[in-house]
Amino acid sequence: MSDYPISRFPVPKIKDLPEDIREKVLAIQEKSGFVPNVFLAMAHRPAEMRAFFDYHDALMGREGNLTMADKEMIVVATSADNGCQYCVVAHGAILRIRAKNPLIADQVATNYRKADITDRQKAMLDFALKVSNDARSINDADFELLRGFGLDDEDIWDIAAITAFFGLSNRMANFTAMRPNDEFYGMARGNPADS
Repeated sequence: MSDYPISRFPVPKIKDLPEDIREKVLAIQEKSGFVPNVFLAMAHRPAEMRAFFDYHDALMGREGNLTMADKEMIVVATSADNGCQYCVVAHGAILRIRAKNPLIADQVATNYRKADITDRQKAMLDFALKVSNDARSINDADFELLRGFGLDDEDIWDIAAITAFFGLSNRMANFTAMRPNDEFYGMARGNPADS
């Protein structure tokens, strides 16, 4: 357990959370073995936390041509570009698990253009970064390029929506000084030679 605070705002104790949020947090704790700090930090404002996680779940759980690893790759690449330590560390751990690759998250966070990923994934991340940094310049050619990789308009919406949602998340994590859980750092870091 870290000696550093997980947020610069007050963090409620689990026992003091509204019942629906407490149940959600305890279910996450049971599944993962710990409570990701984002749940505790966002619980500072319960109504906003509910909306935040409802939108998160709608985006990340939606079925389409993007894999769970693709979605986490979008989060890691855009969060790295936004300088969000919490999301890079937490979603980097999830990406390693989803992709079954202990190297992928560090590669994507550092420079996805040199990562061991497909051309389709690089195009997806190029588009995500364009949405993040210059959304007003999105044009039909961007859509055509992605369609050429087998992505449909709903998948393209998913890329943009995940990027936009995590832009919000990155900014909240940075402004609250949200600290990643120590547990995330070592998750799915096995030896690549053993894979």
